[in-house]
Amino acid sequence: MQQWQKYFAELLGTFILVFVGTTAIAGADLSPLPVLLIAPFAFGLALLGGLYAFGEVSGGHFNPAVSLAMFLDGRLGAFELIGYWVCQFSGAILASLLLLVATSQADVAATATVPSTNGAAFVMEVAFTAIFVSCILQATRSGTFSGSALLAIPLTLTMIQFAAIPFSGASVNPARSLGPDVVGNTWNSVWIYFLGPATGAVIAWLVHTVVVRGDTNLRDDLERIDAEVEVTAAESEMQ
Repeated sequence: MQQWQKYFAELLGTFILVFVGTTAIAGADLSPLPVLLIAPFAFGLALLGGLYAFGEVSGGHFNPAVSLAMFLDGRLGAFELIGYWVCQFSGAILASLLLLVATSQADVAATATVPSTNGAAFVMEVAFTAIFVSCILQATRSGTFSGSALLAIPLTLTMIQFAAIPFSGASVNPARSLGPDVVGNTWNSVWIYFLGPATGAVIAWLVHTVVVRGDTNLRDDLERIDAEVEVTAAESEMQ
């Protein structure tokens, strides 16, 4: 698989996730069902569709927090990580731009993630991202559960949406939050939706490494990560 294919798969998969999910929110006023029921299924099923379409090409991250955890776990290089992030954020912004074409900037802004309170939202974003990423880290490498990963991961996201929407908007994905913020020009404590998922991803990796893999000596992992970052930085300077 060529690198450009992976990048485009991440862009398109993130586009599907954000476009379907936010369109469902934007159209909730036209539906007899409440948005708290529509949005969880919209995001969960959108992730399912994106995984079936592009998961085999790029791994189906569609989320910068997931890519961060995969990098920490040694499944993604530092240079690839940057490429995945660029494509994921681009896909989310393109999704919000397409929604803007069909609706209005106010409608796009209404799909942004909004905290109930900053403290509650941050806690929820950290905790639920950790749960989500823990599921992904194990489901994608387990010989026992790998066959059900395409269902387990979207169902986990659906569960998170039901639980966290009232508190934080249930982002657990910086790209999902950035797209509507940029296009809708609304910035609601955006730091929560970057720092919270990133922290949750790190916690998930630590738990996965120690509890699931049984690796209680993290020194080798940290040295590997540091070396990877240094090599990537050096290559970037040479270019």
